[in-house]
Amino acid sequence: MKQFRWQIIIILLTGLVVGLLLLSEQTGFRLVSPVPSRGGSYSEALIGKLQRLNPVLDYYNHVDRDVDRLIFSSLIDYDTQGLPKPDLAELWGVSYDGLSYNFQIRENAQWHDGNPVIADDVVFTIDLMRDPDSVLPEDIINFWQGIEVISLGEKNLQFRLNEPFSPFMDFLNFGILPKHLLSGMTYAEMINSEFNLSPIGSGPYKFEGLMTNQGEIDGVILIANTDYYFSPPFIDEIIFRYFNDHKLAFSAYMEGNVQGISAISDEILPQILINENLSLFSLVKPEISLVILNLNNNDVRFFQDENVRRSLLMGLDRKGIIDRVLQGQGIIADVPLLKNSWAYYSGNQPVDQDNQQAINLLRQSGFTIEQEGNSVRSNAGVNLMFSLVHPDDSYHTGIAESIKADWQKLGVQVDLISVPYNELILDHLQPLVYEAALIDINYFSSPDPDPYPFWDQAQQTGGQNYSQWENRVVSQFLEEARVARDFNERAKLYRNFQVIFSDELPALPLFYPIYNFAIDESVQGVRTGAMYDTSDRFWNVSEWFLISQTGVNAGE
Repeated sequence: MKQFRWQIIIILLTGLVVGLLLLSEQTGFRLVSPVPSRGGSYSEALIGKLQRLNPVLDYYNHVDRDVDRLIFSSLIDYDTQGLPKPDLAELWGVSYDGLSYNFQIRENAQWHDGNPVIADDVVFTIDLMRDPDSVLPEDIINFWQGIEVISLGEKNLQFRLNEPFSPFMDFLNFGILPKHLLSGMTYAEMINSEFNLSPIGSGPYKFEGLMTNQGEIDGVILIANTDYYFSPPFIDEIIFRYFNDHKLAFSAYMEGNVQGISAISDEILPQILINENLSLFSLVKPEISLVILNLNNNDVRFFQDENVRRSLLMGLDRKGIIDRVLQGQGIIADVPLLKNSWAYYSGNQPVDQDNQQAINLLRQSGFTIEQEGNSVRSNAGVNLMFSLVHPDDSYHTGIAESIKADWQKLGVQVDLISVPYNELILDHLQPLVYEAALIDINYFSSPDPDPYPFWDQAQQTGGQNYSQWENRVVSQFLEEARVARDFNERAKLYRNFQVIFSDELPALPLFYPIYNFAIDESVQGVRTGAMYDTSDRFWNVSEWFLISQTGVNAGE
């Protein structure tokens, strides 16, 4: 969504439009929309450094993934709601038992060197991903080691699963590599291959060359793939330039060296907002921040009371946290699913801040407020106090301090414990020795929401159900949704999950952070879809174009 800088009263806006129309009648000019035309060059600032342009090696470097998104293709892509849509594969089908997935690759899909893209290329790429020496995370390696991939001719292939798993399609959005150029290499040899600095893909743009400065790579040049199986891109050339920080990227824009900035940090956001030549685009990050409560910790048994949990959420000024800590770049969350997901239920009831109602709920549960805003004590003499463990960076510390301040207004006493993120997981969440924790759930590269790992009761031991929420009905919904083939049926099951989650609040949803990028007004046609990676800002890059005209004289 494009962020508008000014709030304009609709009556004034309507008057302006009418005035312009009258003016056009009087002067002989008419207003027309920019006309898409082919040609031109677009340059963008990336924050980071190039490592390897290879989709099986770019997992830990987002700027490599940004470039790879334009060079390489995947079997499928995703629409604005995270539903799969055709890419290299134009057709697919799923067997009735959910164990076999058949795909047909486009006849006109070819590599940038002119060779056809075939099923063996997909098999070859997956073999690399499940190689024991792969740099991918262990869970992804293990996943692919359990999947059988069979070539059924040049343009057809089949995936065979050991058991039904509806989120399987999530795993198919990986860049395909050309077997005819890389086969025969060991994994170690591929890591050091020249291919990674001169890649051949099948995407909308071809690799043209590297830009260097004093022996350092400071840019990549791509040119339009005129043989692309979809319509060729409008823009002929895309140049990526690398910068160490956001300020340098913005300076490059101001000096006319780039037309876009891949990511906007808080420090340059105010300058972006007042720049009339820049369009700011915002995407909801595939991430949700929330406070999870240990419902099975006897030291904080009051968390088992739904009134207590709801009162804690009601006591939070989440909008204030977003404004103060995130500089306004966030959206309040009510359930642990992304709002732009096909599985999100728009009927979820929001919980607004209401300190008085929060106190009333505490009183209903037998708590008394001693010296309003000082302490909360139950009739059994138990103080409503607990510890909140959080990551030790400034961002999460700011959120935690705001939470503590909000709860103090209710009389709830919170002790903040700051630890490194990996320590939070290994020493607090996994052994379940925490009381409350501030965490982020990351849906990176996961359009399918699959809440099962975090909320199914089977995941209480050895899984990620750190809140220890035990709800048999919810677990049944989540388990059925994991094997159901129909998206509508799955959406109903996830709706039921969200309704119960909203009622019971086993965790306290806070917000979704926002990702911003900026592009000069001279570049048109930019639209945004769902975001599951920074490269998703190129969702419709083939439709981007440079302005060729903004108005036509009616007398010409």
